[in-house]
Amino acid sequence: MNLVIGGTGLVGSHLLLELLKRGEKVKVLRRSSSNINLVLETFQSYTPQAEELFQAIEWIEGDILDFQAIELALENVSQVYHCAAMVSFSPKNKYHMLRTNVEGTANIVNACKRKPNIKLCFVSSIAAIGSAENNEFITENHMWKPTEHRSVYSVSKFKSEMEVWRGIEEGLNAVIVNPSVIIGPGNWEKSSASFFPLISRGMKFYTNGVTGFVDVRDVVKIMVQLMKSEISGERFIVSSENRSFRELFATIAKYLNVKPPKYEATRSILLIGSFLDKIRSWITFSPRKISSDTISAAICKDCYSNRKVSDKLNYSFIPFETMIQECAAKYSK
Repeated sequence: MNLVIGGTGLVGSHLLLELLKRGEKVKVLRRSSSNINLVLETFQSYTPQAEELFQAIEWIEGDILDFQAIELALENVSQVYHCAAMVSFSPKNKYHMLRTNVEGTANIVNACKRKPNIKLCFVSSIAAIGSAENNEFITENHMWKPTEHRSVYSVSKFKSEMEVWRGIEEGLNAVIVNPSVIIGPGNWEKSSASFFPLISRGMKFYTNGVTGFVDVRDVVKIMVQLMKSEISGERFIVSSENRSFRELFATIAKYLNVKPPKYEATRSILLIGSFLDKIRSWITFSPRKISSDTISAAICKDCYSNRKVSDKLNYSFIPFETMIQECAAKYSK
């Protein structure tokens, strides 16, 4: 039996589909406020058997901050996929995000340690991996270091990953994946999926920051392969190709048949935008959209190596152009 924690998110919903298509039994620990219809919508974008697969899921209400709820969910479970995390670049969410991501992961690790024969797969992030110098590729061996430029999200994912490493040192059978920017259909107003409606509505500005991109289907297939292998106590960067945000936006525009962003958003322009966004937030009492964290992410140039996971699993990633084309087609529907 598989337990998926965070099953209603982008990675979690695609992971559920992958496991169910393999004929495996799954149950999902979810909060009472989570929208399970998003999972069904994800299934419907891939298969005519969506309703049948969706009905096979066992739903369990609970929160990762509730240790007893996790323990109850682990009954008869041999594999645990921890995909749950709060993602925010708003300073207002700092405490809640750190508590949810770090304390929640500690609870999952501690609960898994108390059950025999359990293997854990933790979905971390490239935000928990260190930087490189001299334009070299970033690998799993680059260690995260605290600096004033680290976002609160990056801090939360690093500390969450440290809880998993602690569990591994104490005997937990676990693997860690560090995906780059994940591309896939889901809630089109959140995360990287929001790029598609933004471009379709005529976004004017681009940045020249560079990072890794990966199809969500690659992420979940690699997770399942790692869990079925004898591999333990290791982490893996999961990333297909390194591209600039300008290339990303232009490719999305190409497959949505709209004009790509025309103007470069330099650091100066982004800082002005951040100031205006701060005023807007004060007036409307709504969350910030542009912060120092989002600016750093937009202009930073980091390239990631996928060699370790490619070699270990003999895995070939979906090309960048293909993932954008197929995701754009699903958005257009």
